[in-house]
Amino acid sequence: MTIDALFEQLKHPNPHMRERAIKELAEVRDENTIPRLMSILDEEDVTYRRAAVKALGAIGTESVPSLVDTLKSSDNATVRASCTKAMAQVAVNHPDVPFPPEGMESLKIALRDSNPVVHIAAAMALGAIGAPVLNILIESLQTTDNLAVAVAVINALSSIDDERVTEVLTVFANDEAADTYVRESANSALSRMEMVMKYKRPQS
Repeated sequence: MTIDALFEQLKHPNPHMRERAIKELAEVRDENTIPRLMSILDEEDVTYRRAAVKALGAIGTESVPSLVDTLKSSDNATVRASCTKAMAQVAVNHPDVPFPPEGMESLKIALRDSNPVVHIAAAMALGAIGAPVLNILIESLQTTDNLAVAVAVINALSSIDDERVTEVLTVFANDEAADTYVRESANSALSRMEMVMKYKRPQS
């Protein structure tokens, strides 16, 4: 199947056909594939746009420079959110490949984006990257005055297996001066983490 045909298949109503096209595009891509996928990020067709996001994620870290540039320069919130979601997909699809530092830095900036979809997607992407961005997430939680960002960062932190996460969340859970919703979110995250640890612990 040609690359043009694979791009057409990204619009297919059958999700299995779209997934197959995404996988094949990542394997047979040429120098125009990433720019073409980037141009779909402002499409009104949500299925097509999401497929492009997934394809950029399947390609991996080669997509990150274009995603960073567009995230920084676009005045379209949908495009910026798509860039952050694509970076999350890169982290999920390629967990053993170090995430590019410029990608981490751009997601840190995106946490302060005025659009809630963008800053929540940025927190999710950082959570997917995990331990390498722990300091970014902790610093953001300690400095943000945006309730939605704080809760999204707490959820992102709770997916990272590191004892510093437990320490930070415990501080927030017990902070009488913190917003009630933030405290409740920290408590819930700690409970979830405890359950995961119990599940991981070998049964005696």
